[in-house]
Amino acid sequence: MKRFLGILLLLLAAAPLCSAKKVTVQELKETLVALHQASKSDVDVSTQLKEMDLSEELTLPMRSSLTQYLPGPMSEEQMDILQGRSAILAPPASDLPSIPAPDSAAQKAMLAKAQDYLAKSYSQNPHLTASKWTSRFQDDAANTSSTPGLIVNSPNTYTHLLDRRNDPVESEKGIERPSASRNKTKWGENGQISEGEPGPNLSGLLQEAESSGKVDWLRWQTIDGKQTAVFSFAVDKKKSHFDVNYCCFPSTDTASGVAQSGTFAPVPGEIQSVTTWRPFKKVVPYHGELFIDPDSGTIVRIITHAELKPSDFVHQEIMRTDYDHLVVGGKECVLPVDSFTIVALVPNGDSVSGGYSERHTLFSIKYENYR
Repeated sequence: MKRFLGILLLLLAAAPLCSAKKVTVQELKETLVALHQASKSDVDVSTQLKEMDLSEELTLPMRSSLTQYLPGPMSEEQMDILQGRSAILAPPASDLPSIPAPDSAAQKAMLAKAQDYLAKSYSQNPHLTASKWTSRFQDDAANTSSTPGLIVNSPNTYTHLLDRRNDPVESEKGIERPSASRNKTKWGENGQISEGEPGPNLSGLLQEAESSGKVDWLRWQTIDGKQTAVFSFAVDKKKSHFDVNYCCFPSTDTASGVAQSGTFAPVPGEIQSVTTWRPFKKVVPYHGELFIDPDSGTIVRIITHAELKPSDFVHQEIMRTDYDHLVVGGKECVLPVDSFTIVALVPNGDSVSGGYSERHTLFSIKYENYR
């Protein structure tokens, strides 16, 4: 009997948590309305939201309309997570304009306008500073056992807000520089991994996509009340300058003098190991979506999917950046205002003692006070 219970506990420890239920935005709304009518508490509503994963984008107007059904800060936090995770998805089909796709000549004209805008406008942005607010939502390992004395660490517990901070950042000709605090923080050693590099170089991205010959019409989409042209693109490894850069991951080396000694059997404490913290930095192929104002060629949104290998410490990086017209120093500029980055990685690096687990992080970023 004891042997059976031991095997059962091992199986429970190894079993993953139940995956979240995929729901549409309409199903999310119906659930929230029902919970509101039943006068459910903030804890009850947030628990229901933790069990969901959207199959469509939760747009800002819809997110705002659903706020009335959220009874408190816990459910509001989970809605922020749902919105961020769905930011890289297409909105519900009912929200998409029902108009035919433009012909190939019109598509080429839009892309040419975008190239002209990037060369003559966006890349001419002056040196600017801004406040960058970064919210980190993350799942962490936690003991999910209810048995006294038994520890069952499940690495993918529910996502929650871990921290929020404000960093001053600079940009030159539309390209953001990494913040000073990112470079000075001892990432990895402090138990956390840094956010990745800033948003993509728009001019270089479009040039790489067009040189790869992989820019295709995708759909029309309404953004901020305006009809927007959406193109898909892909850039292969040979043409790519897309940098995936996260810090830092442990690399553990066993002291060679002790490890190679075979004269005597090792005793506890005799074998020493040294852990160093190293960044993961790699240029990878990528694909994504480009959102273009068909009249002006202005880039209003960009989504990038880094194409990473299963053996990489970083398993996934998907980034969305939104741009808007802002007046800075009396001059109108188009600048990033919001960004979402979805990351999956192996925080323990090659450390066998740390075990293998995958951590999921959502970075939600807002830019303010451009000067």
